[in-house]
Amino acid sequence: MQPPMEYPYINREISWLSFNDRVLQEATDPENPVMERLKFLGIFSSNLDEFFRVRVATMKRLLALGERAQELIGSDPKVILATIRNRVMRQQDRFEKIYAAVLEELAESGIFLVDETTLDEAQQQFVVQYFRSTVRPALVPVMLDQVASAPRVNDGMIYFAILMRNSNDPDDEQRAVMKIPPADTIPRFLVLPSASDRHCIILLDDIIRFCLSEIFALFDYDRFDAYTFKITRDAELDLEDKVMISYIETLSESLKERKRGKPVRMVYDREMPLELLEALDDKLEWSDELTKIPSGRYHNFKDFMGFPKVGDKSLYFEPFPAIPHPAISPRQSIMRIIRERDIVLHFPYQPFYHVIDLLREAAIDPKVTSIKMTLYRLASNSNVANALVNAVRNGKEVVVVIELQARFDEKANISWARKFKDNNVRVIYGVPGLKVHSKLLHITRTEGENSVCYSGIGTGNFNESTAKVYGDDILLTADSRITEDVGEVFRFLEDNAYEAQPKHILMAPFTMRPRFEALLQREVDNARLGKEAWCSLKLNSLVDREMVKRLYEAGEAGVKIRLIIRGICSLVPGKRGVSDNIQAISIVDRFLEHSRLFFFANGGNPEAFMGSADWMRRNLSNRVEVITPIYDSTLRQELYDMFELQWNDNTKARLLSGRQANRYRGTAQRNCRRAQFEIYRYIFEKNLPTEDNPE
Repeated sequence: MQPPMEYPYINREISWLSFNDRVLQEATDPENPVMERLKFLGIFSSNLDEFFRVRVATMKRLLALGERAQELIGSDPKVILATIRNRVMRQQDRFEKIYAAVLEELAESGIFLVDETTLDEAQQQFVVQYFRSTVRPALVPVMLDQVASAPRVNDGMIYFAILMRNSNDPDDEQRAVMKIPPADTIPRFLVLPSASDRHCIILLDDIIRFCLSEIFALFDYDRFDAYTFKITRDAELDLEDKVMISYIETLSESLKERKRGKPVRMVYDREMPLELLEALDDKLEWSDELTKIPSGRYHNFKDFMGFPKVGDKSLYFEPFPAIPHPAISPRQSIMRIIRERDIVLHFPYQPFYHVIDLLREAAIDPKVTSIKMTLYRLASNSNVANALVNAVRNGKEVVVVIELQARFDEKANISWARKFKDNNVRVIYGVPGLKVHSKLLHITRTEGENSVCYSGIGTGNFNESTAKVYGDDILLTADSRITEDVGEVFRFLEDNAYEAQPKHILMAPFTMRPRFEALLQREVDNARLGKEAWCSLKLNSLVDREMVKRLYEAGEAGVKIRLIIRGICSLVPGKRGVSDNIQAISIVDRFLEHSRLFFFANGGNPEAFMGSADWMRRNLSNRVEVITPIYDSTLRQELYDMFELQWNDNTKARLLSGRQANRYRGTAQRNCRRAQFEIYRYIFEKNLPTEDNPE
């Protein structure tokens, strides 16, 4: 008897680095205007920060488990960490070369990022005045040689390690550490006065460098050198069950601890003298396990996503004005429209204000009795929240389920929870042991003698800000098959002892995994019977080992499988004798691909599903997630058409493989297809006037 086959599986951390490589590729792609390429550098940097704060920190925690760690993750954490460091170092080298090339191209367009050494006299005066009025009050240097205890170095903040010297006395020197104010306190960039055809911009770091002598005027030094460094700390929260302490208070304390978490990475200016680096090591008492990455002069490139908007419009992406849905008129009730037909909205191609208008309508409609929503990440000035508060003032029952452990949005969600409570909104803080990641809206309305429900099931957050840049979908429906199941989910969220039994939607952690397994098995059975058998999946991440194995098995049975995976993909497609029937691509473009779509052949009677869950263990087993079937045949075809447009992309699609080369698909065809542009055109054409809809 042959032993069971060991299927290939790519470590998730290594696959994630491959995804971030694709982001870095966008910074070199001439299809992207130069200012947008600069932003992709910022996105790459921000991604890498979070990767170290979470994934690398987790790997370092696993080191303490010894051999048990390898059993848990299938790989040796030491080997993974070494691979990560090597790949990140290579990425950092590429990053700096790309950054230099982008700066050259900006200069050709009359945009110059200047430093403290290249200021003309008028700019020098402007910088000094700005420094004295705005920057100087926020600076608090710590004299490193004068303090007994180490200064606190906060996670993600940029610091200067400063060396002060006297030209007349080489032995006379002092060292200091000083935090550079974060971008939400003082802007990272300052536009300088310059000729009309030039735009000169200086970083806050270099403003401070230029004025170092003013900060340390007390001392008799004439040479000042400042080198940036940044610490990334373990961002995982340790939450303990504490009697007599509320969940919010416990989470708030854990957020404070995050700032002081164990350092996992240090990025520093490679020009920093070795003795100064060693002094930092000694004084700040960093562990030998700290991953040190020598880099360029500047860090926190995520701030470049907010680079001043200067220069010609050709330097930026051409705007894609959101296209209103053809069935939704500002002069009609949205609920009445949904009562007549299901609607799927596609963001950012269509406006998120349709959802806000639906909430506003529900807030003032005298027949609406309740509104319930799951909220994961809200916009900073949320119209969604305003509509819900207004609904309470109009006598509606409003229930919001706020996931306090939405990573890096915990503080904002605590604040929103308190605001909702202050306005008499009923707030539920998730489910013990499960993160609520589903994107649900549920409105109940009295119509005649009956209660009619309207539900929204989305792939992304109810966030009007991210809806402008995230590719997401939401189903709005009054179909009782769906709305009754959404009601079941909310009954469970309001009473965790209730056993939810949805009949149509797929709900994690209860029915989703077995339903997906059954859907794949049906394709396998049909393939063996010679029937049409295929599945097409669009996910952010494919990591769950059991689902990866079932895809391999389905492919071996003859099921044709197509995968569009934006981020992590642990499956190896196209491997001879193992995954010949599996193809996979990834698309990284101007919008973040975020929707999760699932299509199954079903023997020639295709089915479609959409929702919030990736195929990761946490989504299928440790979260409350919802995937809905799409029963309307027109909408099913519409979603499938959009999948096909992405599958046929030959401009931004990369082929996924075991080598992780991120090779652009490309074709010999002269006709270039860029999916996000094609989707916009597809939706625009659907919105053209017809005899049924003359507007």
